[in-house]
Amino acid sequence: MNEHKIINDPVFGFIKIRRGLLYDIVQHPFFQRLNRINQLGLASVVYPGARHTRFQHSLGALHLMSEAVKSLSEKGIYIFDSEAEAVQAAILMHDIGHGPFSHVLENTLIHGISHEDISLLMMEQINHDMKERLNLAISIFKDEYPNKIFHQLISSQLDMDRLDYLRRDSFYTGVTEGNIGSARIIKMLNVKNDKLVVDSKGIYSIENYLTSRRLMYWQVYLHKTAVGYEKVLINTLRRAKHLVRQGQQVFASPALAYFLQNDIDASWFATHTEALQCYAELDDSDIWSALKVWKHSDDKILSTLATDMTDRRLFKVEVTEEPPQAEYIQAKRHELALSLGIAEEDTDYLLTLTEIGKDMYNPEDDSIGILYKDDTVKDIAEASEILNVQLLSKKIRKYYLCYQRV
Repeated sequence: MNEHKIINDPVFGFIKIRRGLLYDIVQHPFFQRLNRINQLGLASVVYPGARHTRFQHSLGALHLMSEAVKSLSEKGIYIFDSEAEAVQAAILMHDIGHGPFSHVLENTLIHGISHEDISLLMMEQINHDMKERLNLAISIFKDEYPNKIFHQLISSQLDMDRLDYLRRDSFYTGVTEGNIGSARIIKMLNVKNDKLVVDSKGIYSIENYLTSRRLMYWQVYLHKTAVGYEKVLINTLRRAKHLVRQGQQVFASPALAYFLQNDIDASWFATHTEALQCYAELDDSDIWSALKVWKHSDDKILSTLATDMTDRRLFKVEVTEEPPQAEYIQAKRHELALSLGIAEEDTDYLLTLTEIGKDMYNPEDDSIGILYKDDTVKDIAEASEILNVQLLSKKIRKYYLCYQRV
């Protein structure tokens, strides 16, 4: 009996999945659902190659985690087999609670509950289905396990999640500058005072990683066209929800209808057992099939927005360093109301202003320790000759004004 399943991954080559606990997680319907959710949401509007799924990303993160466990063990850091398996199980499930177009849903169809919270609810459910075999994995995920390095491998500046998505997203978008040396970073991982650190030989890889991350944020994740397209989808869902609330018939799959009809937050999930099941039924195709039907809606606003989505008619996006003047926004609203023949207050659906900030290096959150031969640890900010930390810590603020083209 072969004890591994082997998957050919375009980024890392052959990935092994151990039969037993890990393979059983991959086989679970909650995990299989990630096959139907794109990793980068709507970024393919700019980068047509970016069609890879959360499923692929989760397997990549699992692969990197097994490499990290191997690398640390080779340095004499003692890791029990049970811990190794649990940390791999936890990274496999770290994104399980993502919805379609992940961050879009977090403020439209659900609120007051993050995808991390939902991931945890799903893990508890899988744990129940798998007869409590995930207790250790869940305690590591929640950072309740005494040995903190395992949680750091799942969620920190140097976690396997980031190492996979930066590498994978750069591969599929074709933004080669984002390509990080994940294998080298993993080889350089070490532990000092119960914290993950990087051997000093790996400092250049870390500098490259931090720079690549910044580049991927502005060039891919916060690309103005992708942000504008995402706003169209958010407003479409808001409009559909508004119409449903007014008692109008709006086409939707049963799972989508559940989220349009109800006001769903953390306490709703806690008190309605069916909510998690409905959430697990949702994926990208529910949204696309609804959009194709909404295109023909009698509601002018819904049909305009749904047509924007299906026919790639993007909101115009103006990016500024300072917030735009209120009079300027008012004039735009007036123009939209006139040209579309709608009430001025309804232009809320056709114009949005968002403030986006990204600090590339946040000293509280981003400290990466560099371990020297003499056993001292310096923060990357002090250790690096090329990273100007003052510059990197400066919070960049940009204002994105997105509105319907007329």
